[in-house]
Formats: sequence, structure tokens, C-alpha cells
Amino acid sequence: MSYPPFELGKSRYDLNTYWGRFLHFMNIIDPRTLLVNDKKLNECRQLLEQYESKTLPANVTDKELWEAQKTVQAIVHPDTGQKIFMPFRMAGYVPFGTPIVVGLLLPDPTLKQIIFWQWFNQSHNAGVNYANRNATQHTPVSKFAIGYLSAVTVSVSIAVGLTMIIRRAKSLPPTLKNVVQRFVPLPAVACASTCNVLFMRFHELYDGIEVLDEKDKPIGVSKVAAKKALTEMAMARAFLPVPIFFFPPVIMLAFEKNILRRFPRMSLPLNTLACTLSFGLALPMSIALFPQKAKVATNELEKEIQAKTNLPYVYYNKGL
Repeated sequence: MSYPPFELGKSRYDLNTYWGRFLHFMNIIDPRTLLVNDKKLNECRQLLEQYESKTLPANVTDKELWEAQKTVQAIVHPDTGQKIFMPFRMAGYVPFGTPIVVGLLLPDPTLKQIIFWQWFNQSHNAGVNYANRNATQHTPVSKFAIGYLSAVTVSVSIAVGLTMIIRRAKSLPPTLKNVVQRFVPLPAVACASTCNVLFMRFHELYDGIEVLDEKDKPIGVSKVAAKKALTEMAMARAFLPVPIFFFPPVIMLAFEKNILRRFPRMSLPLNTLACTLSFGLALPMSIALFPQKAKVATNELEKEIQAKTNLPYVYYNKGL
């Protein structure tokens, strides 16, 4: 694998294209970074600091610098500089989220199971949203608590409501009813994931987020940039559940016609494998829809921002 000349704060890939962002995020969500200890993380940080201060040892390669930056980006929040709690890192989203997806896709679940797994899923999503938020402005924890409770209420209500409607639909043949019920988690999670982002970060519309120049120096706080960030996040999160909750049921229905008839005990392992593969592809596919460090035309922002800079574009951290 070839590595281009290292550029601090940049990506090995072209972030102006979807494919470049997809490869970038596939690199960032590498679950191997979850195994990095504090000693290794500090070494990576020191290496990047030496590069920035031009005191880097001559024998350090571009590969080592890119890997160091990848490690820091996967573990450390870009705004706070603090380590992100492991289950809430984007690199941990698939490993920690796959068991939840398997639970959501259980065949013929009870109402208690539906409520539990929807609650668990939105709790995990809320943690990921909070840990990877734009943290340039201080926000009371109470606002996140309200967002979390709202998202859980939405997801449980939709999932339970759709399940009850389908189970009471006497006109549906049993086979079709079983197939339709497998797809109940899709609209429930898609709506709730979108609401989760909006509820958890709704305060940004009132408080605004920082906009930066090309060197990441703050210029001001913009509500217009916050609106763009939330819109992009909501669209990405609405798309995320589609591959996760569409493909595994389709794959499992195909398996039920042959393999699972002869080996019924393979149901859970095959379901887990299908969920893992779908999840692993869906995550970079969705978060690559929009750049994390997004740009916006200065003339679209508030007059106070326009008065502070002559730059045609400014930047903001969209969050993940």
C-alpha cells in the first residue's frame, strides 16, 4: 500500500469526492484502533507535535505519520482534545452496535424484546451523537437528556405501533405477515435515528457553532452553519439504517429456503454475519455522504461573520 507525502490535518484520500470520503472513513473506523493503549496514543500525538514543530527525526516515514494521525483522529475528539469513550467512537460503532442490530432483527420478537432493543439502540445512538458532536460551544447536559428521552419515545412508539398493526392485520397471509414484520425495525430506527440527531443537537440552532478559517482558527459563531450541519447529519443518519435493516432480512429469507431448513442452528450465526457485513458497509457509506469538515460560502452567513473575514468560504465541524 502506497502512502502519499504526509500533510498534517489532511487526509490520504480526496475528500472532495464521495469515494475518497468513503475510503477515508473506512480507514477511520478501523476497529483495530480500539486496541490502542494510552502509551501508544501519546507516542502518536508526540509524533504529530514533532512534525508540526519541525523537530521530527529523519528516519520517520510518511506511513508512520499517516498511521499516527489516523490513530489520534479515531480516538480523540477534534474540538475537545479528549479521548472518546470506546463504545461511542466511530471505530467502535460496528463492533458494539452489531449485537444491538441482531437483537432488533430477532424473528417474531415479544413486545418486551422490541421495547428493550429499541431503547438499547437509541441509548447507544445518543451516546455516539453526544461523543461525536460539534463541541465548540458549551451545552447543558439537561438539553441532551431531553433529546435522548425524545428519541427513545419516538423509536419505541413507532416499532411497537407498527408491530401491533401488522399482528392485528387479519387480511395478511401468515407468510407475508412474517416477511413484513422483519422490516419493522427499518422505519422505526430510520425515523428515530434522525430524531435522535435533531433532538440531541437541537440547541445548536439557537446557540450556533464555530466557523473556522483554513487553518482552523475560529472566526465566529454561526446559526446558519449549525442549521447546515444538522441537516446534513439528519440526512446521513436517515440513510444509515437502510442497508443495515434491509439486507439482513433479505439474506436470511434466502437462507431459510435452503441452508436453515437443514441446519436450523445456523440461524443466529448467519444472522450475526449478515448484520456485521451490512453494518460495516453502511456506516462509511452514510457518514461519507457529506464532508466532516464542511465549508460554506461566507456570503450565506450572518452579517457579523461576513464583517470579520474576507475569505470566500469558511469551515465548520459537522460532527459524525
